[in-house]
Amino acid sequence: MADWRPSASLSALRRRAEVLARIRRFFEYRGVMEVDTPVLSVATATDLHVASFSTCDQGTTPYLPLYLHTSPEFPMKRLLAAGTGPIYQICKVFRSGERGRWHNPEFTLLEWYRPGFDHHALMDEMDTLLAEILDCSPAVRLSYAEIFLQNAGADPHQASAAELRERAVLLGIGEVPHRDSLDRDGWLDLLLTHRIAPTLGQDGRPTFVYDYPASQAALAQIRPGPPAVAERFEVYLGGVELANGFHELRDSQEQRQRFEADRTHRSQLGLPRVPLDERLLDALDYGLPGCAGVALGIDRLLMAIIGATTIDEVMAFPLDRA
Repeated sequence: MADWRPSASLSALRRRAEVLARIRRFFEYRGVMEVDTPVLSVATATDLHVASFSTCDQGTTPYLPLYLHTSPEFPMKRLLAAGTGPIYQICKVFRSGERGRWHNPEFTLLEWYRPGFDHHALMDEMDTLLAEILDCSPAVRLSYAEIFLQNAGADPHQASAAELRERAVLLGIGEVPHRDSLDRDGWLDLLLTHRIAPTLGQDGRPTFVYDYPASQAALAQIRPGPPAVAERFEVYLGGVELANGFHELRDSQEQRQRFEADRTHRSQLGLPRVPLDERLLDALDYGLPGCAGVALGIDRLLMAIIGATTIDEVMAFPLDRA
């Protein structure tokens, strides 16, 4: 007989409710409006590392392809372009193929956007939020270059793919599947996930890592160099990524080029071709205010709060019991 009971304890579920209430009070006090955007969309993320769930509307002829959102980012930016001012959202998001100690295909995300902020100002606000929720000291802040030089002995903005591969081998992480097909960013990601990230935020304080290589800009602005860097940041605690933030790209043509480059790369890797979000691009063309945004994983935050070792301990019904 299948177990009908929640995988999380009742005390963990109560703590979850308390944390969500505190987050909402935090933003209410600061005049940030809560919004609600669609879970289903006709477009989805082009990110090579994120797989969307797809479905269709059988009430249309032909059937209309739809995607469960992997983040509320695109419709929230459309709201910003429409003039909402600062906004936040707490919602369920969906990413296919993600199941494990830290992952569930359906999870809870807090995402917020601050017009007039760059990524450093948003880090300040996130630091304040985490201090209130986690009762921790102010975060440590390190550049992407600093963490690589300290933990891998390599300059991530200058080292070639061959040099990064050599460092990975010396550090004992060179034997990985498909390593011969890894490009420079692939080796950077391997060093980050296998060598560097596990060391971050291990003293009870979050670690903010900022100014990534320009090749990893995603939806962030690029600041000219040397070296040119992507104005983005990630937050780590206990060696685990909690959040990912950007000084948001506002140029619709540049964003379209990045989306198309992703789709070309997806085709080369045999991944499904996904449609572009033309409404987002139109909103950028109309005028996105200068802003910064960040997405914070609520489930991982709760794991840190209660000392959980698996995500199932903070969810009522993960995939196995859904």
